[in-house]
Amino acid sequence: MSSSAPREFTGRHMLIVLALFFGTIIAVNVTMAVYANTSWTGLVVKNSYVASQEFNEKAALGRAQSALGWRGTVTYRDGRLSYSLANAEGAPVTLTSVKVTLRRPAYEAEDMTVELQPHGNAFSTPVAVRDGIWIIDVEAGISGRAPYHDISRHHITNGTLQ
Repeated sequence: MSSSAPREFTGRHMLIVLALFFGTIIAVNVTMAVYANTSWTGLVVKNSYVASQEFNEKAALGRAQSALGWRGTVTYRDGRLSYSLANAEGAPVTLTSVKVTLRRPAYEAEDMTVELQPHGNAFSTPVAVRDGIWIIDVEAGISGRAPYHDISRHHITNGTLQ
């Protein structure tokens, strides 16, 4: 039997170990940086100071709007997005315009804004919306009044609003 002596650990071996170790760390960091740079920015508002100053005004408008007792109805079926507004007694409110912004909760690449067109007592338009969770922000114009804002979170499954 021949016995072989253990191989000696040389400076070359240490250099290879260090290169592999730091090369792995650098590769992981570069990959994470690329994903971080190409995904959600994390930006919620452009200027948080201005947004904080407008908060009380927006809250007061929301309370006044809520006191009206009006009910907005958003539907999405067969590729058509519709919105209607009824007063506290259930009678339709006459709208002059409706603009709808559809946003994903944490990913702005699919966000879109559409203008709905009059369609009977409602406003609607054909639009392609993928399944998933959406924040639907409606700004309804009403003659002689401030716009009515209606923001709600919905889930679209199989092309139908849930």
